[in-house]
Amino acid sequence: MSTFMANKNTVVRKWYILDAAGKPLGRTAATAATLLRGKHKPDYTPHVDCGDFVIVINADKAVLTGNKLTQKYYRHHTGYVGHLKEVQYKTLMATKPEMAMNLAVKGMLAKNPTGRHQLDRLKVYKGAEHKHAAQKPEIWE
Repeated sequence: MSTFMANKNTVVRKWYILDAAGKPLGRTAATAATLLRGKHKPDYTPHVDCGDFVIVINADKAVLTGNKLTQKYYRHHTGYVGHLKEVQYKTLMATKPEMAMNLAVKGMLAKNPTGRHQLDRLKVYKGAEHKHAAQKPEIWE
């Protein structure tokens, strides 16, 4: 008997909802990354993108433990000389909590085309409302 290897024609994608309210940002991001990669499935194949769609709601209610709100920074460079921009996570969580969750999940995925395709299936929302009811998402516990 041969080992089953998934391919893109045999992959069945489902939709899951993750509620980030009151949970640590990194724990929620790790769960989302696992679902996006498909590692929770019995037919997981490392070289095939067999993950599911993930909807993260209540991203603004995710918590950062310890002193991360004041000590952690999001830094990016514009490409111009001396233009290193940095934003404290206290400000980032207050203004763009979707971006903070997206960055956390992005750091946990592969840095190649497969990881970028997986990140496209992540939908992050600030509040409890989302616009994917037609896909009949399941709540992930």
